[in-house]
Amino acid sequence: MADRPQVPMNNQIIEEFRANEGIVGGPFQGATLLLLHTTGAKSGKERVNPVMYFCVDGKVMVVGSYAGADVDPAWAHNLRANPRAYIEIGTDAYDVEGRELSRGERDAAYPQIVETAPGFGGYQDKTDRVIPVFELSRLDDV
Repeated sequence: MADRPQVPMNNQIIEEFRANEGIVGGPFQGATLLLLHTTGAKSGKERVNPVMYFCVDGKVMVVGSYAGADVDPAWAHNLRANPRAYIEIGTDAYDVEGRELSRGERDAAYPQIVETAPGFGGYQDKTDRVIPVFELSRLDDV
């Protein structure tokens, strides 16, 4: 999968996120959102994506739902290739190590995510792929 250029809507969300200490409106109003900085798997360039995150069993997790599309989002591909990343949550920012959950871990965590954000259940129903879940561990905690 080729790295995709930044999406204009993402740029607007990123600007709003940074201007409002992590709070955004529109379709993400009230959502727990972080900015995920990954390294492009092929390009080696930094990519920044707004991504919903969830705290499951005290761990920060992100879901590669891509709104139920039949492919994983580019950031998931990038995180698999280059697990070291950087996140912004509110006014906090730090380095993380991304780890894709095993199928068993994912299957245990996904219902908790759907309980918090029911739309993610619909995303899984729209696709035949298993939507991946990644744990983001703060590097000084790894």
